[in-house]
Formats: sequence, C-alpha cells, structure tokens
Amino acid sequence: MADLERFRADTRQWLEQHAPPEMRTTPKSQDEICWGGRKADYPAPVMRWLAVMAERGWTAPTWPREYGGGGLSKAEAKVLAEEMAKLNLRPPLTGFGLSMIGPLLLQEGSEELRREHLPAIVQGKIRWCQGYSEPGSGSDLASLQTKAVRDGDVYVLNGQKIWTSYADKADWMFILVRTDFQAPKHNGITFLLMDMTSPGVSVKPIKLISGYSPFCETFLSDVRVPVANVVGQVNGGWTMAKALLGHERTMIADAFKERDDRRKLIDLARKHLGEAQGRIADPIARDRITQLEMDQACLDLTLARSRDGMKAGHKPGPETSIFKYYGTELNMRRRELMVSICGPQGLGWEGPGFDPEELKMTRDWLRSRGNSIEGGTSEIQLNIIAKRVLGLPD
Repeated sequence: MADLERFRADTRQWLEQHAPPEMRTTPKSQDEICWGGRKADYPAPVMRWLAVMAERGWTAPTWPREYGGGGLSKAEAKVLAEEMAKLNLRPPLTGFGLSMIGPLLLQEGSEELRREHLPAIVQGKIRWCQGYSEPGSGSDLASLQTKAVRDGDVYVLNGQKIWTSYADKADWMFILVRTDFQAPKHNGITFLLMDMTSPGVSVKPIKLISGYSPFCETFLSDVRVPVANVVGQVNGGWTMAKALLGHERTMIADAFKERDDRRKLIDLARKHLGEAQGRIADPIARDRITQLEMDQACLDLTLARSRDGMKAGHKPGPETSIFKYYGTELNMRRRELMVSICGPQGLGWEGPGFDPEELKMTRDWLRSRGNSIEGGTSEIQLNIIAKRVLGLPD
C-alpha cells in the first residue's frame, strides 16, 4: 500500500509538471481529440501531450514495456486514471489501435506482428480502421464476400467494405476476408492486417443526416497483402472476429459518454426550464436527469469491472453485448432528453443567429440513432444475450 501511495504522489507530480495547461479542458471539437496516425494534424499542445505520455508508455499503461506500453499493474493504472481525472486531463490518445486491434494482438498475434504494430500504436504513429461490414453482409457478418486468393507469399484481395469508420484518415485496416468459398460460411474467413496505402485501395466518405460522418466505403481491387499479416489461423478468422467484437462493444458502450454531459444537461434544464429554490423547476426533468446519472454510474462501474478482468487476462465474452446494448440505449435517451428540454431551440439550424452549441446538440441527437446499428444491431445484441448469456432456447 505504501508503494502504491508513493506511486500516486510521483504520478501526480509528474502530471502537474508535464501536462500542457490546454489538456486540462474538454476538447472544443473533434479536431482536438487525438487519434494519432501519419495524417495527423493536431494543435501543438495535443501533440506535446501525446509525445510525453507515449514516451512513458502511458498511452497504453498496462501493456508490456517490451511493446512500448507502461507496464503498470492494474492498481497502478487505476491510480493513473484517478490522478488524471483529478486534474481534468484528456486522454493523450484514443482509437481502434488501443481499444481493439492492440488488445487482440496481445492475445492472439504472432510475436512479429506484436513487435511491428504495438509500439507504433502506443506512440500514436499509426491509426487503424475496421473492415468488417459489406453492402450485403451487415448483421449476418459471416456471409461476407470479399475474396482473398493466395499467390505465393501474399493474398490478393478483391471486394468492398462499408461503414468503415475513419477509413479516410486511417493508415492500416484490420479486415475480414473469405479465403475458402467451399467451407461453411463461418469457417472460411481469415483475419488480415492491411496497409491502407497498398495499391488498389480506394476510400469514399459516406454523408449522414447529422451533417457529420466518420463512415466510408472502402474498395479493394487486386490488393496484395502479405500472408505474414494473418492474425490467428488461416480460415480461423471468425474466432478472431468474435474476440475483437468483444473489445469493440465494450469500447462503444464507454465511448458515447462525454465528460461534461451531466453539466450540460443541468445547465440546459436551468436555462430552458428555470429554477426554483436552487433546483431545476420541472420535477419530471429532475427525475429523468437523476435516473440517467444513476444508470450511467451503474454502467461505468460494470465496465470498470470488465476492464479489470481483461487486464487480469480474462477474454471478453458474450456479456459485452449487454454493455453495447445498454450503452446504446443510454446514449439515445440522453440525446433525446437534451433536445426535449430545449423545446423549439432543440431544432438546431444554420443561418443568421444560429447557436453552434444547439446545432451540435441536434446533430448529436440525430447521430445517436445510428448507435443501435453500429457494432452489431440492438436486435442482434438481444439475441446474443438471450442465447449465450441467459441460455434461453431458440
């Protein structure tokens, strides 16, 4: 315990000395959230914060030091998170490298792939995207048709992926391809790592009703990917896909929440509904806000327990579908409540006299409807929960 308290004191002192003051505030825009990558063009304080944290391995504090991580114990990582929260510090790095492909490589990747990719993820040098869904393979992901034909030491890829978030900004993609068209559909899939600069890769952004979209279509025409980039076994990609989806669904459940959502809700309610005796005047709004905060606290504690389990070596299981479904519903309720509290002002618009914060709130509400689709539809999550968590019959 004394060692942990000494670590806490040292960590607090180091953070106070090295964290740029600009990193002690909530990002004003998406441009200030650091995803890293070769195409990164972030403000100087964001890059300084990334550099000093990556040098200590604290962008991935529990990853082994041999791969660039911080090598911290679970207890030490918790202390680091607590001290960062006390200083209101932003995460130095986010993205699919840290939350999805990195954990999978630590579990299942070859030593060569780990040494090639994990340090670059920790340092924020490479940004990743996911190549799963296809125009004809959404919820039934195992029906995917993107073809990979072996040609010596490479696979030649042809096909199309859709809803590939941030593919236009990514450097590498982890992708599911069909390597055996004769096998049952779940058994002929392989998990590959693909450089987005490879000849034959083209990306087209997809626009959404919210006015903002991370989604893209990705087209593959005779793209050559080394066989050495297979994660797991050839034709064993479905096992890899399920393992990674567990990390993704946990990440999605946690990603919807903004750090100042509670403050925003209260401020909006006071502005539009008024105050009475120091409280929000509308008792129904008070009740709905309180219920949201209680539900969010329950989800946060459950996710923290799950993350502790993963740090201890437990692989994510079907319970991650609960996290994804609950996080989805919670975020849609929150966005709906924000718009409801604002009344007519919740219908954001562009033009003379418009309020950019109200416009963003409206777009966030519109965008939240897609939460029930991405990462596996809510209906699919409920099926998984029924069959694999509750053990209900078909």
